Amino acid sequence: MAGLISGSPEHEAPEPLEGPVVATIVGGTIIWFVLFLVQLPFYGWFDDHGHTWWLWTCLAGGGLGFIGIWYVRRRDAAIKRAEAAAEARVPGQSAAPSAD
Repeated sequence: MAGLISGSPEHEAPEPLEGPVVATIVGGTIIWFVLFLVQLPFYGWFDDHGHTWWLWTCLAGGGLGFIGIWYVRRRDAAIKRAEAAAEARVPGQSAAPSAD
């Protein structure tokens, strides 16, 4: 166990949680954009008090959310394709052709 860092746990990591990932990312992206739009009419107040970064943080969160939506939709589609391919295989049949 020379590769382990002193004090590191010796048990395996739990399985990742799966859920409505696409809906979660879409919802979060919408929230970021709504927060940006709600704060936008108060830009002058934010500017006077040095808090314009609040607006830009919300806009950045919404923009990065679009990247997240693109990513999780592709991931979800890949998972569904892999499941469909696994179901299409006949049980007990190997992927490689036999040498008969």
